[in-house]
Amino acid sequence: MRIGIVCPYSWDVPGGVQFHIRDLAEYFIRLGHEVSVLAPADDDTPLPPYVVSAGRAVPVPYNGSVARLNFGFLSAARVRRWLHDGEFDVVHIHEPSSPSLGLLACWAAQGPLVATFHTSNPRSKAMIAAYSILQAALEKISARIAVSEYARRTLVEHLGGDAVVIPNGVDVDFFAKAKPKPEWQGDTIGFIGRIDEPRKGLPVLMKALPKILAGRPQTRLLVAGRGDEEEAVESLPEELRPRVEFLGMVSDEDKARFLRSVDLYVAPNTGGESFGIILVEAMSAGAPVLASDLDAFAQVLDQGAAGELFANEDADALAEAALRLLGDPARLAELRERGSAHVRRFDWSTVGADILSVYETVTAGAAAVAAADEDRTTGTGFMARLGLARD
Repeated sequence: MRIGIVCPYSWDVPGGVQFHIRDLAEYFIRLGHEVSVLAPADDDTPLPPYVVSAGRAVPVPYNGSVARLNFGFLSAARVRRWLHDGEFDVVHIHEPSSPSLGLLACWAAQGPLVATFHTSNPRSKAMIAAYSILQAALEKISARIAVSEYARRTLVEHLGGDAVVIPNGVDVDFFAKAKPKPEWQGDTIGFIGRIDEPRKGLPVLMKALPKILAGRPQTRLLVAGRGDEEEAVESLPEELRPRVEFLGMVSDEDKARFLRSVDLYVAPNTGGESFGIILVEAMSAGAPVLASDLDAFAQVLDQGAAGELFANEDADALAEAALRLLGDPARLAELRERGSAHVRRFDWSTVGADILSVYETVTAGAAAVAAADEDRTTGTGFMARLGLARD
């Protein structure tokens, strides 16, 4: 099958949607399919051979964050050329409601279209305002996927229609087989995310840290991600700042080793999350998870059975839960075991197969419609059924 995948966000700024698309493309390539991904990217960005650049993106406030998107006449021309050259059996658009390549592809594409909706935002003014523009494009979509029940709910409430829920995927074994790094082990709490994006929750964790260190002075907080490190620790007393170690951006391999090494992974995100791929990666690596009780996080963690939850934006609740868990090795071991078992449902062997079945359904439906149209146009179908068709 020839598969075209459209990524709305810049390939050179890592994020959950980009990782999902990358892993999905590579999963299908391993199965023998031909895959091309169209994505925004700066000119000097090294790209995998299956990624085609649609040009540089620009930062745009979107869904409580800043997304790097690509839109305009030049982008539209590149989308049309990519579609023409690809001759795809199916085109899979991610975030078609964002002002980026996905919406342009909806307008330009012909044939089977699949769309995945990642956004969870119950009060999206942008989606409400853009409804009339989006509706005509979205009517061309053959099948809709939402990565969570909360992303599906956002779609239904803002744009109408419905979607099948297929979660984000992860290569569970990649994380499970990673080797811990000794310098990241021993009384360590881990955090991965953009440091200067408030909704990722690092300020909440920093606010909780003095209470955690008062109870366990030997604890270290390891932070991986880009952002202003000095600004991140401004709220901490100076004597506590050495207990925070910033690792900067880490490779996929080091991210897996990081998650295999820490005693506790904390996800203090405050909102705007439709899934929580980092939770799935942490469970895959065997890291016990403590997360804010966002609806999407609770769903990923099986309502608290596969990882513990604390009240969103409550630094005291975070600190109390972290101290209790770090002082209870048996509970940490239980969370590792439960998380490792629960996470198998998010492995690409399951998620990828579900997405492929959607592709097969829409391509088969398109083929049936095309055959019916040909029958109506030429009459050969009716003649054949009478045994009178000519050679």
